[in-house]
Amino acid sequence: MAVTASMVKELREMTGAGMMDCKKALVETDGNIEAAVDLLREKGLAKAAKKAGRVAAEGLVKIAFTEDGKTAAVVEVNSETDFVSKNEEFVEFVEGLAKLALTAETTDMDAFKAMDFDGATVEEALTAKIAKIGENMSVRRIEKASGDVVASYIHGGGRIGAIVAGNGVDTEEAKAALTNVAMQIAAMNPQYVSRDDISKEELDKMHDITLESALNDPFSLPKPILNALLDKAVDGVWAEEDVNVLAEKRADKGFNFNYLPNFLSEDAKAKLAGLAVADKANIAENKIFTGLVAGRVSKQLKDICLLDQTYVRAEDGKQTVAQYLGTVSKELKIAKVVRFEVGEGIEKKEENFAEEVAAQLK
Repeated sequence: MAVTASMVKELREMTGAGMMDCKKALVETDGNIEAAVDLLREKGLAKAAKKAGRVAAEGLVKIAFTEDGKTAAVVEVNSETDFVSKNEEFVEFVEGLAKLALTAETTDMDAFKAMDFDGATVEEALTAKIAKIGENMSVRRIEKASGDVVASYIHGGGRIGAIVAGNGVDTEEAKAALTNVAMQIAAMNPQYVSRDDISKEELDKMHDITLESALNDPFSLPKPILNALLDKAVDGVWAEEDVNVLAEKRADKGFNFNYLPNFLSEDAKAKLAGLAVADKANIAENKIFTGLVAGRVSKQLKDICLLDQTYVRAEDGKQTVAQYLGTVSKELKIAKVVRFEVGEGIEKKEENFAEEVAAQLK
């Protein structure tokens, strides 16, 4: 009997199984929908599909290397609970996928899921694991990195995985250094390797946001600018009570002006910020202010750029990652970094266990 699209659609709606799985089941049962349903259940495909709506935000990150150590691959596979991430069969499954990822020609997940794995495809193997273990799972992403020397670090038993690939030198000392850098990446989660990786548009946006933030926090502005704003505020902008508070504190030579906001009303502080924003054009031309903004931007860059970050094992507490690598070899350059953290970016559903039990009892 010929299998039609409407038959595939009907079976898919009945079981929730994948379209290709439904088509294969119909072909094998000569178009008998009831027999196809039974076949899908026997294979565990319908059971797996029922779990597909559950949020899988736990799981494991695993890393594999080629024999020559020049390429590493990292894979993230998610599960519903962290109990599954300790399941030996699940761990072996993720390790096998990491090794397979070394041979993948692309990081496209549809292509990866179609690759051969243990006599089936990755997608089919995943479905079988879902049916057997009893939780929804997802092969979420893979990535590779290659270089003259490659190192990695796994943190938290597989919660975070980092790969660092370097070029210019291939020594044990260099590999040890990159392993330390991989630890840094796992801990500090830099967004970029260096400032050169940040586009002009992103830098301009960072500068603008920092400038606006400074204006909206007038008490952090340089003293000459702050005093000029305070003079404007007492000239018919603030309420009399706040004007009197400022006059009192200015008369007190021993008063620390850093504490002035504690004595002012919320309305007074909001109006002072409004004055700063309104005078943005003039303040932005002030050399002291431009220096303040540049300093704050630079501080942000040190947080998000790997080479600018303070090396976590620096003995003096000041040495940057770039300076640390320079002590190992001037030729050693970072070519690529990859960092996977289990579940990052996945919105986790907050569960109330008591309510869940009550709902099931009903």
